[in-house]
Amino acid sequence: MADKLSAVKGMNDIVPPKSAAWEWFEQQVRDLMRSYGYQNLRTPILEYTPLFVRGIGEVTDIVEKEMYSFTDALNGEQLTLRPEGTAAVVRACIEHGLLYDGGKRLWYTGPMFRHERPQRGRYRQFHQVGAEALGFGGPDVDAELILMARQLWSRLGLGDLVTLELNCLGQADERARHRVDLIAYLERHADQLDADARRRLHTNPLRVLDTKNPQMQAVVAAAPKLIDYLGEVSLAHFEGVQNLLRAAGQPFTINPRLVRGLDYYNLTVFEWVTDRLGAQATVCAGGRYDGLIEQIGGKPAPACGWALGMERVLELLIEAGQAAPASPPHAYAVLTSADLMPRAMPVCEALRQSGVRVQLHMGGGGMKSQMKKADASGARWALVFGEQELLDGQVGIKDLRGAQDAQQQRLVALEPLPNLVSALL
Repeated sequence: MADKLSAVKGMNDIVPPKSAAWEWFEQQVRDLMRSYGYQNLRTPILEYTPLFVRGIGEVTDIVEKEMYSFTDALNGEQLTLRPEGTAAVVRACIEHGLLYDGGKRLWYTGPMFRHERPQRGRYRQFHQVGAEALGFGGPDVDAELILMARQLWSRLGLGDLVTLELNCLGQADERARHRVDLIAYLERHADQLDADARRRLHTNPLRVLDTKNPQMQAVVAAAPKLIDYLGEVSLAHFEGVQNLLRAAGQPFTINPRLVRGLDYYNLTVFEWVTDRLGAQATVCAGGRYDGLIEQIGGKPAPACGWALGMERVLELLIEAGQAAPASPPHAYAVLTSADLMPRAMPVCEALRQSGVRVQLHMGGGGMKSQMKKADASGARWALVFGEQELLDGQVGIKDLRGAQDAQQQRLVALEPLPNLVSALL
């Protein structure tokens, strides 16, 4: 016997019945995006490596340690499995000229890949949903994106489990002034920094502020705060976002240590966080990235967006005891004889075309075993196809979920079909 093969660690199969929760969640996302006027965009899983090096930042953890990159054996091209969605969305917008007639509201979903140690809600292959608004420069679109995420939490029944944190990263020149003072401050306290912070000290010092190391909290708390370096325009934008959120009744906390792990962010950054998933508190994050379009080769244009990890949100649903609604068939069709299949199958096809979900029994077996499977399917009705009933133009219907005295089989005419459809829906 050949050796048993299994999936790569951290790259998981999603099998029934768990896949039903994914389908339900994806449908909630599709309905949400449609309600805000966001259009779906799909990009390849593979991109040229320079897209992410240039877009995400060469000294970020993703580029330095987490990307799945390789050289194409056919032509020597440097390729990478996408580690996030924003850079690919921007590349697609530039390549296809999507912004030629004004701003675009777009959304995407699909698998992303990062080479890291698999842990709860965090895998080598994980799935993201993202919303991106390109070509809009005001604080209104920042607020809209944040409130869109709030609407999703409401639809999922998670509104009480997540809270919103905000910060403003200002513009490049403001961050540069802060960076000088921050590096000088951290150098004075180098003996209190861990190895990771010392590594980032001169390459990405903002990320030092996001440390989870409890022994560094005091030194980080006293570090220079970026918000103190912001100019009038940046502060006005940030105040505009806050005012719109207040007007919509959305509470938030300003977290000066919220910096995000990607180099392309400026101005507004935000995270939706929870205390129900252990150390991995962030379930949705994003912000403004006004320089990325030009950085990747397009004409300068503002942009803002967010992304959430589907696995984490589904974990949060489990923590909250929120089960995805089941979608069993309306009816399960059983046959008193396998010879009746040529006559039963067209009836089931006609019912499906009329909107009735019908699962047709296959594989033989007696009526008792077929009725057990009908009950296990979750269907409300059993459709019983019998020889004499079909000769009379009828089919038996049995209520599998009603009271015992209501479960007697009754006969319904096959024609006209709408009468049978109405009996099943």
